[in-house]
Amino acid sequence: MKFNVKAWSGGARVGALEIGSCPNPIETPALLLSTRKGLPHFISPDHLSSLPSPDCRLLQVSPLHFLEGLPTKTISKIGGLHRMLSLHEYAIAAVVRDSITSLPEAIGSTKLGASFETPCGRLLIKPKDYMEMISHMRPNMWVALADEVPAWVSDKRNKTSVDRTVRWLDDCLALNPAGGCAFGAIVGGSCLEERKRCAEEVARRNVSGYWIGGFGLGEGIDERPPLLTTIMDILPDNKPRMVCGLGFPEEVLQGVAAGIDFFDSTYIYTLTLGGFALTFPLDKNGIQYNLQRSQIGSDSTKINLRATVYRKDLSPILGNCSCYTCQNHTKAYVNHLLNVHEMLAQILLEIHNTHHYLMFFRLIRETIKEGSFEQFRQTFIESRRSHLKGEAVPA
Repeated sequence: MKFNVKAWSGGARVGALEIGSCPNPIETPALLLSTRKGLPHFISPDHLSSLPSPDCRLLQVSPLHFLEGLPTKTISKIGGLHRMLSLHEYAIAAVVRDSITSLPEAIGSTKLGASFETPCGRLLIKPKDYMEMISHMRPNMWVALADEVPAWVSDKRNKTSVDRTVRWLDDCLALNPAGGCAFGAIVGGSCLEERKRCAEEVARRNVSGYWIGGFGLGEGIDERPPLLTTIMDILPDNKPRMVCGLGFPEEVLQGVAAGIDFFDSTYIYTLTLGGFALTFPLDKNGIQYNLQRSQIGSDSTKINLRATVYRKDLSPILGNCSCYTCQNHTKAYVNHLLNVHEMLAQILLEIHNTHHYLMFFRLIRETIKEGSFEQFRQTFIESRRSHLKGEAVPA
């Protein structure tokens, strides 16, 4: 794996990730597509290839999802996850955290390992067990075990989480898995001192990148900038940084401004389950209030396709969208599928939402290259706030 920073705009940066299984470099900031057992929740492999490439070539996998299926030794005999899933040109990042859950599974961790809620029930995962799974699955990147804690825990618990996470990182690195690039986990909850201590300890280790955990677990959006700044001031610039728990557009922009390179896509999954479609304008200036009349009542980011207003709407979700769903289907059809509980509704929605969010990340990269990212971010946030408050917006 090779990672190079190509452009800066304030703290935001554009990087290029070269990884063995991908024929073309992947530019960052980028979206990691969350998966269930190797594939996005509602997108089949044939439709996966219809998404913007190489933007869609990053998949996030939790090794714990495979505990109820084939033994990992069998996956190894097949040739690893890439061979089993027939996704030879995709990069797979193994992250033990099940990013769909709202609370960390590692609560109740012990000195021996981390306690996780898995498809087979609650299990104690020791570093040795975890690294055995990693060596059998052969992902391109893997994140060491981490003891994540929510924002409301005590300073003593934060200290314990850092101690355990650093110890588990040392154990995982000592076991020396066959292949893959290690990402060290940085935790510490909402405690600046513990975040700093964890970042300093992990930065001393021989890792290929950094995974920042413990976000999206009860902290306020205004609490994050100092936490992220504390971490980024310590981490070297020449290694990629991954985060879980920042999914909303405003949160992504906040993370990009701090220097994060990879984000998970659980926001897309949540929207899709709720019947929502992303519709916010992909405007280089960040303006978010040029909505169609049929979208009045939305929050300027998405529309609810379960609403009766779309029952006879024969237009696509977005007229200028090039995704498979918008090119072939109407709002009325998706509304019908949702209301008769057809799974095809989620398939079509996730295709659109994933495509739209990938284009959002492409837009972010363009503004960074042009040196206008901070202006774009501020306009995006302020224009959305104005819409939500019902204020007049500039002509």
